[in-house]
Amino acid sequence: MSDNEIRVRIAPSPSGYLHVGTARTAIFNWLYARQNGGKFIVRIEDTDQARSQAELVDPILDALKWLGLDWDEGPFFQSERLERYTPYVEKLIENGHAYRCFKTPEELEQKRQELAESKDQHLDKDWLKSSPEEEQRLLASNTPYAVRLAVPDGETAYDDVILGHLVRQNAEIEDFVICRSDGRAVYNLAVVADDHEMGITHVIRGNDHITNTFKQILLYRGLGIEPPKFAHVPLILRPDKKKVSKRLGDKDVAEYGNEGILPEGLFNFLCLLGWSPKDDREYLPREELVRVFRLENVNKANPIFNEEKLLALNREYIKNTADYRLAELVAPLLVNAGYTTKYWLETRWEYLRQIIGLLKERCSRLTEFVEMSEYFFTDEFAYEETAAHKNFNSEAAERLTELAAQFEALDRFAKEELEHVLTAYAEELDIGKGKLIHPTRLAVSGVSKGPGLYDLLVTLGKETVVKRMRKAVTFIEAYKE
Repeated sequence: MSDNEIRVRIAPSPSGYLHVGTARTAIFNWLYARQNGGKFIVRIEDTDQARSQAELVDPILDALKWLGLDWDEGPFFQSERLERYTPYVEKLIENGHAYRCFKTPEELEQKRQELAESKDQHLDKDWLKSSPEEEQRLLASNTPYAVRLAVPDGETAYDDVILGHLVRQNAEIEDFVICRSDGRAVYNLAVVADDHEMGITHVIRGNDHITNTFKQILLYRGLGIEPPKFAHVPLILRPDKKKVSKRLGDKDVAEYGNEGILPEGLFNFLCLLGWSPKDDREYLPREELVRVFRLENVNKANPIFNEEKLLALNREYIKNTADYRLAELVAPLLVNAGYTTKYWLETRWEYLRQIIGLLKERCSRLTEFVEMSEYFFTDEFAYEETAAHKNFNSEAAERLTELAAQFEALDRFAKEELEHVLTAYAEELDIGKGKLIHPTRLAVSGVSKGPGLYDLLVTLGKETVVKRMRKAVTFIEAYKE
């Protein structure tokens, strides 16, 4: 790695699926790396054995890939690096910045209760002042101990790229554990060691980590290591103003894909949660985001997750996505819905692309293609009750019979010819074209709204259109009786 190279990382813990908060942080890191010709690194922080679930690692990585976040190094696993943390712990003990604490859990709890009303968080200074002889005696008898950082007097301050100058009084910081009694380094120590060894230059993460940042700066100082730059991004809040998190059961990123959100749409939307370009544009393709994103322009205020805005953006991305790609994405959804089979679609791929082209202007989710397209795959559909009551009557039956005959007689079943036939027939009857358009649409699709009628008829084809119009006549006559 070069001295001037920008190096950032995303470090999810496999204690749950990838939710939108972590995904947005990953996007900001990725954008910053790509904009500056730097490196984007993935690290799985799984030192917490009680909460980490190995089976969640692949879903997390798959979600990052689905969003288009390619990484340059990793994934690294903290659980495979445990032995690398020991020298850092030992160095801190040797230079007097950390100490062994032999207090039992019961003694610690009693101490916490005694100091519950105190602002002084230094619960365990007793062992910092212990004699070397007493410590050696306990070590010789294999008495369990944890290692704690000796938080000094004074204050800790740093300049946050987003939040500016931040200060915390050290009296508010407990002599926190950096190594458990089983010899395993804990989160803050492992993060400092990893970020140092991986050459991380910028730590971009949620502002709920600010408390950890002050602790980590103390660790960097104790180790004599220059800390990276820190940038704390605002948390994404749910409409109830609680932060989105896997613990509150918020949807993981993969679920948005299952619900018909394009990765490009979610990527763009998440960028706008806590950041915006100076010209207030919202539709920003990935290449443009790489160009205009600025870490310094990230807002301090926590944004609200607005699903309506997500759907509006997703609609724009659907409209601007090529029909062939949409067809590839929608095809399995149609098969899963039981509308058709994979084999049938492979033999009628152009037909599917035509359907996609007709419906894409009306869809905010990929799943809506399925909801709107049943009648393209079957004649066995019900007629909308309200629309049938309004548009299906004796006059409509007569008109559909005649119009079907005229459609069937066409040598060229094309948009212009269909419109000419319907217009001429409406003029002959001296009625508005709607009197023919609405019953015809309902007859061939079962619904009262949809794509342009003539485009719809051409896509369905002459044989299907004529058959369905005559079937509707039979329905009307049976209903009339």
